[in-house]
Amino acid sequence: MTRKERFERVLGHFAETMPVVTTELHFDSAFQLLVATMLSAQCTDKRINLVTPALFRAYPDARSMAGAGDDLAELIKSVSYPNAKAKHLKQMAAALVERFEGEVPGDSEKLESLPGVGRKTANVVLAVWFKQARIAVDTHVFRVSHRLGLVPETASTPAKTEQYLYKFIPPRLAADAHHWLLLHGRYTCQSRRPKCAECPFETFCPSARDLNKN
Repeated sequence: MTRKERFERVLGHFAETMPVVTTELHFDSAFQLLVATMLSAQCTDKRINLVTPALFRAYPDARSMAGAGDDLAELIKSVSYPNAKAKHLKQMAAALVERFEGEVPGDSEKLESLPGVGRKTANVVLAVWFKQARIAVDTHVFRVSHRLGLVPETASTPAKTEQYLYKFIPPRLAADAHHWLLLHGRYTCQSRRPKCAECPFETFCPSARDLNKN
């Protein structure tokens, strides 16, 4: 099976079984999506969705969060690295107010210039809110892309994996493909105990045999 055929099988399956897909994070604005995505680093979306209702009631926009007090860290204390994330959120909000009048920019370079915002976070916001053809490579997308043989071993970083995925995933499917691969990694092709018997790609997955030995 060629790599092109492998992509066609994987994307075709997801397009048929999950034609409508988006992030599992809850938000009502581009700013809230940005905040939730920043918080989700090394933390589950389920946990973030438990935290953000109270957080967004207290600080619904950039201007209010830029002036947040010590209670910001308290509001997110149950997520990973709450003190560091609270610091980044406040700095990010202040930068939005100072440089972009409190509005989240729909530009990768501008987004990544904000404190605490990396490429993955920027790509999520651009894909989900601004409907741009972006693939955010998190740990799930990286793992699944390699296990399924969608990318070669030389795509050894998230950035290299992202660029390789663009070669085979058409722009119209890019944003959906991020969610498809992420959800597959979150619920089926899990890191420690992949559910290969439940995987629709087991018959041609180059990693299935080795994974089933463990």
